[in-house]
Amino acid sequence: MISNIANSLGFGSGIDTSALVRDLAAASRTPKVQRFDALSRANQAKVSALAQARSDLDSFADSLADLSAGGTLRSKPVTSDDTAIAVTANPGTLLGNYAGEIVVSTLARAQTNYSGYVASTTDPIGQGGMILTVGTTTFAVTVDATNDSLTGLANAINATGSGVRASVINDAGNFRLVLKGESGAAKAFTLTADAGAAPGLSQFATSTMTSGQTASDASFTVDGVAYTRATNNFSDVVPGLTITLKKADPLAPITIGATRPIDTLKQTLNDFVAVFNTLKKDTEAARQANTGNPALRGFERQLGAFIAQPLTTDPNIQSLSDVGISTNRDGTISINSAKMEAALRDFPDAVEAIFNPPRDGVRNETTDPGITFALDALRDAAVATSGPLEQVRASLQREADAIAKNRDRMEVREEAYLTKLEKQYAGMDARIAALKATQSYLEQQIKLWSSSDN
Repeated sequence: MISNIANSLGFGSGIDTSALVRDLAAASRTPKVQRFDALSRANQAKVSALAQARSDLDSFADSLADLSAGGTLRSKPVTSDDTAIAVTANPGTLLGNYAGEIVVSTLARAQTNYSGYVASTTDPIGQGGMILTVGTTTFAVTVDATNDSLTGLANAINATGSGVRASVINDAGNFRLVLKGESGAAKAFTLTADAGAAPGLSQFATSTMTSGQTASDASFTVDGVAYTRATNNFSDVVPGLTITLKKADPLAPITIGATRPIDTLKQTLNDFVAVFNTLKKDTEAARQANTGNPALRGFERQLGAFIAQPLTTDPNIQSLSDVGISTNRDGTISINSAKMEAALRDFPDAVEAIFNPPRDGVRNETTDPGITFALDALRDAAVATSGPLEQVRASLQREADAIAKNRDRMEVREEAYLTKLEKQYAGMDARIAALKATQSYLEQQIKLWSSSDN
């Protein structure tokens, strides 16, 4: 700016050194900036390709896990009367062609007792001790000056941890104590007042309270075998099934069967092929973007091996290749519909076990991982600290950091170069100005000499 003003006033070299300095600095900096921009774009392209492959893998594993966990891919129990019983299959249960019959004679119930009305929840009811007996276990209940009220008694009972729940019920402005135990005959209870307790406490002894219902066990038969249970919900009668009793009717047998989601299994196998091929394509794109990174090549080999990996110990169907999925020459996969149909027809339990692997004392996540656990393990290994996807991601991050660091260094050097140019051309202007002053003086002297000679 100073050089331009000086030039406009007729001082200096007359050259726009400010523009010249900017042009020279730009000529030095621009190609370097373009080079770093190109490096950054290339790095980001690699990162994006890798991120797409990882996103595919995450979505693949998560969607299969959700399907399996939701029970969509396993056989479901059905009953002839859903209002009487509810039946669910536990994970890892293969129902196959299970059929059974249950007859419910009685439901399990919890004992209830309720007192007569009292006018207030806070008025004194009398102090003293009470004994709460549940089965053969006793619990002490104390009412003293700190809790001498209906609410205080209820809180004292609840604080015993006996399983008996005390509630104070408001019925049109009057109040009463309601006691409810746990279900099952063994959970019957009594509440008695100590001999030295205030007379008012005796009204809350179970012997003087009204009985709502008595504690009882559920009684039922499954395929003619009699059972009793303390609750209406149990999973230890029919292996793999959790049964909830809702209604008792000893004259109404209820059948239990199973239905297999054949169409859903077919669709899932076809969807698996499509999603796997998308993952394969994006992984290949990530490898190409990363100039054939060996870690990504290794991951591609792991994907290819997944199709033949044993997922169950069933002798007939152990891997995806056994249900008609095969690997093509380009690394993608396809499904042989005829082979899939035959597998579902001849070994439906074994095909279902790929998605719903059995769990018992012999078969576990190591012996029978199933497709969900195996894919999760593949994903977890790939994104672990030493895994191929994480290794490449970390390498790309280091590359991005190095580009940014080198760019900063370049900017520092170019700023120093600009400062140097400004000083050099400012000095040049000063020297030219001095020379022009000398020239002007000499020209004036020459004119004087010429005039004097004449």
